[in-house]
Amino acid sequence: MRPYSGKLDIKHGLVNMSHGSGGRAMAQLIDQIFMFHFDNELLRQQNDQAAFNVSAGRMVISTDAHVISPLFFPGGDIGSLSVHGTINDVCMAGAKPLYLSAAFILEEGFPLSDLEQIVSSMARASREAGVPVVTGDTKVVEKGHGDGVFITTTGVGVVADDINISGDRACPGDVIILSGSIGDHGMAVLSSRENLAFETTLLSDSAALHGLVKRMVDIVPDIHCLRDPTRGGLATTLNEIALQSSVGMVIHEQAIPIKPAVIGACELLGLDPLYVANEGKLICICDAADADALLAAMQANPHGKDAAIIGRVIADEHHMVQMHTSFGGSRVVDWLAGEQLPRIC
Repeated sequence: MRPYSGKLDIKHGLVNMSHGSGGRAMAQLIDQIFMFHFDNELLRQQNDQAAFNVSAGRMVISTDAHVISPLFFPGGDIGSLSVHGTINDVCMAGAKPLYLSAAFILEEGFPLSDLEQIVSSMARASREAGVPVVTGDTKVVEKGHGDGVFITTTGVGVVADDINISGDRACPGDVIILSGSIGDHGMAVLSSRENLAFETTLLSDSAALHGLVKRMVDIVPDIHCLRDPTRGGLATTLNEIALQSSVGMVIHEQAIPIKPAVIGACELLGLDPLYVANEGKLICICDAADADALLAAMQANPHGKDAAIIGRVIADEHHMVQMHTSFGGSRVVDWLAGEQLPRIC
């Protein structure tokens, strides 16, 4: 008889310390929730690691911890977010994401029904992206020492040797392209967290962007920079790249796509959408000669249909990001000071 025989009471059951003990209860939890939803050939081997072949090129790896509150929000949950976020970090190098690992920190007393919903969502996002979860780990902490569930995912991928996309390659004269509207994720999470009601439902933009990136790299292999503007939003990400590449940037407020509902919510709450987190958008910096081809390729993809050229890279020894406002003036778009929206991813 298998040590995890017997049925979990997923509908009414709660996580307890025995689920992290390494014994029968833990094996039962892994078999009936994690293995059931993540099932694939490599995971089915039930080793402490996954061994796999890779094609020629350079390996890419990224790790991301997810502590979002609330766990469920309009347009997603911590499960799908943990898949999308790590896939996006890998593909911002122009890489093809291959596999994911996942580590769960569960709090004693967490409902098994919520855990199954999160794992099911995570597995669905993984299948849709074609990037399986092939290994993982589970730990349980005492009640009051966690906050339901934290998830850490690690992604590995491979990028061709002739692709060199990096935050230090932005050059004066380059064009800055944004793949779509900003602030959707942050405002959706905040509205759910604070039980705020708006006339239009705010939905997270959480999505895996590797299909969009592949199309972009196929069209223009010599993209200079790709970055997903998550925590700190568009403003902080542009400042990071400007510092990394020792350049300045000029962006145009009127060119930046922002949904009216996000603008309204930010105005109501006194937030600047430039600093609000995104989970399904990317910034592309490329040679001006390649901008039109890249923009067309992005707009032909569902995740880039609202893509727009929002500015240019300039020479600036102070590495400042400036914005021409819709009122005809200009202002410095500085780094985010403090934490505008904590626990957003």
